[in-house]
Amino acid sequence: MTTQVTSEQINPLGLNKHSHGPGSEVPVQTRSERFTSFDFADFAPLSGREVEWKYTPVAKLDALINGTLTGNRSELEFSETEGVSVSWIPRSDARIGSAGKPEDRASANAWTNFGEALLVEVSGEDDKQFVLDRKGFGDAALAAHVVIDIKPHARGLIILRHTGEATVAENVEILVGDGANVTVVSMQEWEDSAQHLSTHFLSVGRDAFIKHIVVSLGGGIVRLNPTLQLNAQGADGELYGLYYSDAGQHLEHQVFVDHNAPHTRSRVNYKGALQGEGARAVWIGDVLIRRNAPGTDSYEQNRNLVLSEGTRADSVPNLEIETGDIEGAGHASATGRFDDEQLFYLMSRGISEAMSRRLVVHGFLNEIVQQIGNEEIATHLRDALERELNEGASPLLVAER
Repeated sequence: MTTQVTSEQINPLGLNKHSHGPGSEVPVQTRSERFTSFDFADFAPLSGREVEWKYTPVAKLDALINGTLTGNRSELEFSETEGVSVSWIPRSDARIGSAGKPEDRASANAWTNFGEALLVEVSGEDDKQFVLDRKGFGDAALAAHVVIDIKPHARGLIILRHTGEATVAENVEILVGDGANVTVVSMQEWEDSAQHLSTHFLSVGRDAFIKHIVVSLGGGIVRLNPTLQLNAQGADGELYGLYYSDAGQHLEHQVFVDHNAPHTRSRVNYKGALQGEGARAVWIGDVLIRRNAPGTDSYEQNRNLVLSEGTRADSVPNLEIETGDIEGAGHASATGRFDDEQLFYLMSRGISEAMSRRLVVHGFLNEIVQQIGNEEIATHLRDALERELNEGASPLLVAER
């Protein structure tokens, strides 16, 4: 068995300080102090040993990390929905750059090279559901930028679905107005050769709530990093992730939650399954509770289910607390095989071992699927997971028909 689990806490590898910009030498494990810039030229070339890149196959991503990216528009498909508008806006729009700033070389490269930004505006207090299909990214390495502008007190479910071939680095800014209540889902169902590096910046207003869900199933290398900024009193965010890594696939998620105001709340729950030789999953969860964030309530967890030999899951939760006046904070991480008690329970009721194992996988991941709140999408994802289980499944997962 070559499954490897990593849970690094306070610098167990003996990493030294290094520079993140002029005059800024900080401990590499301190997420809140990382260097940030909108300018690609401010970031040094990568060695692959940097704390934010050491789990990533950097050599395979040279075109996105170091190359000059084109800023062409992608193809879009969507149905008209009341309260949702889609348009393209220039780089000069005041909303661009208001949710966050790149903290790695790929994100800065996308920021430097994108042409226009795709704008999705959501307004109105009635519940609404909107699906935007993004495809046709072409063969060239592409820079993209998306702004999702949630107006105050708006409600809705916004789904970004990615399919086809792509080599794309992008930044997604999600601005959540005061009192809004929204769910934003990013679905990665790329072709096997696709490479997708994406940074999501979420800025949440006073007494607003966002549920952010990442579903990564397709693509050769997918690295999607959400940063949740809770900068106003009463801001609330829940970050969910579902991923299924099969043979030769690298799926990575680095989550950062920044509590920067009183009485804010966050929940992080990422779950994944791995199957096939060389299947790789990486999850890093950083939570910062600042000195000016009393009353914070925060919890993060990551769970990985190993389905075959030859896989590797890295799971690294980190918690940084600057005040003792909090409601609660914690984190958890686990990677393992099937729960023998669950299998015994199902098999004792006449269900075959193979079918029992498949039911356990679906039950394990369905917790995240249910968070989406759209039955059509949920059914689509359950079918997609079933196809993943069928492709390259080990004999223990081949259920009788």
